[in-house]
Amino acid sequence: MINPRGEDVPPAKGSPARMTGPVLAGVLPHQPVAVIEKAAEVALSAGLELVLAFADVTSFPAAGDRDGHLAAQPIDPDGIDDDAAAISEALRSRIADQLDGTGLKWTFVTLAGEPARSLGRYAASINASMIVVGTKEHGLGPKFEGLVTGSVALHLAHRQNCPVLMVPLGRHDPSRDQ
Repeated sequence: MINPRGEDVPPAKGSPARMTGPVLAGVLPHQPVAVIEKAAEVALSAGLELVLAFADVTSFPAAGDRDGHLAAQPIDPDGIDDDAAAISEALRSRIADQLDGTGLKWTFVTLAGEPARSLGRYAASINASMIVVGTKEHGLGPKFEGLVTGSVALHLAHRQNCPVLMVPLGRHDPSRDQ
């Protein structure tokens, strides 16, 4: 904290710590805009950089790669998805359109491997203040996928040292809560 004389003063005991690292948001193609909107809102209000990360599950981190950045090896070299780079670039372009004019400093990275693990490793490597992810959308398809793959949001919430903000996606029917 800076006092009126411009001196750096440590926060008072018991006061909340100031977030200093970037806000990291996990993004997917065709994901509702709510995740990026909420991550941008948090980053702007805290005066932090926003890092948007797409985890490419068709590759895995190269040996010795601790942050999960995509210097990766394909899982099956014969089955390489030639569109992986195009998917990543289309997502980056969509994000640029969405954040255009916000004045927010942001970057986009493509990570390698399973989303929860790669986001967690990358968050630690950049000293992220927070991770923002969307929840599973409602419907039979996403519920089945959740049974098979698990929830990225829940995996992160249980295994991270920084806060995880889960942005609800899809519509919730309150009448089903009774």
